Amino acid sequence: MNKKILATIGALTFFTIFAGVYDSVQTNQKKTIPKVAILQFMKHPALDDINKGIHEGLSQSGYHEGKNIKIMYENAQGDQSNLKTMASKFENANADVSIGIATPAAVSLANTIKDKAVVFSASTTPIQSKLVKSYKHPGGNVTGVSDQAPLSAQLKMMRKFVPDLKNLGVIYTSSDDSASIQAKQMMNLAKKAGLQVKPYTISSSNDLNQTAKQMVANNQVDAVFVPTDNTIAGAMPTLIDSTNAAKVPVFPTVDTMVADGGLAAESINQKKLGVQTGKQVAQILDGKQPKDLPVGFIKKGDLVINKSQLARLGLVLPNEYKHAKFVK
Repeated sequence: MNKKILATIGALTFFTIFAGVYDSVQTNQKKTIPKVAILQFMKHPALDDINKGIHEGLSQSGYHEGKNIKIMYENAQGDQSNLKTMASKFENANADVSIGIATPAAVSLANTIKDKAVVFSASTTPIQSKLVKSYKHPGGNVTGVSDQAPLSAQLKMMRKFVPDLKNLGVIYTSSDDSASIQAKQMMNLAKKAGLQVKPYTISSSNDLNQTAKQMVANNQVDAVFVPTDNTIAGAMPTLIDSTNAAKVPVFPTVDTMVADGGLAAESINQKKLGVQTGKQVAQILDGKQPKDLPVGFIKKGDLVINKSQLARLGLVLPNEYKHAKFVK
């Protein structure tokens, strides 16, 4: 009898230990599923494409949502206070990697999260925005992929469409550091090329209608350049209403802004930018440190032309651009 009792106790002890080990393994497996948090600055087709690309880049690298990775997502709808709250939410969730789509989102994450990886996607000026110390050696817990546009090629293209270009209007949001820096870079290039440059700034989309009308009044400008500017991108129809009325072409830097009424752009493909970001995040999840991952770039822009705008403005398509990508 004693032997049976001892055997029973032994069996129960074994199963108890086994169950405990099993539960521990299961718990550890759950803990090892990495968490990636995505903070998008605002709702806009260009930024939406980046988000899609991030998911695709992660998937191509072997990280599939719901299987071996958990993805959190927040959209700040262009509100700075939302950015801060959402960045804190990601920090509290202990996300392994947090991604900021557009500079304001990335800066908010970098200012909040200090002990986990932060990756920016579509920051035009990451050094000036103090996200990284250098492109080759970021040096901290932040790295990412920049959306710097090929401005020299853009200016050359603009002069092909408008051969008599003399006065170039440049419009941008004054509070957007990336847009401001890119605008100033284009202004410097245009001045060196012998053009007269006329800058116009807005503080919010509410200013765009009045400023746009002022810019195109009395034939002050022959064409308008718009940098990678999230505020104007979200209100392109307002700008285009004024420029179309004055028969003035608008040259943005993003393909979705061309689709919304811009004439043409040497555009960075936003989806490809997102894919590259997703692959960079995967490298971090695999053990790489952000400080050792150089900032990524899309090296060549894609020429995108709005064919409807070309006809609407009465302009002629340059022969060398007949094989470009057309929208509308």
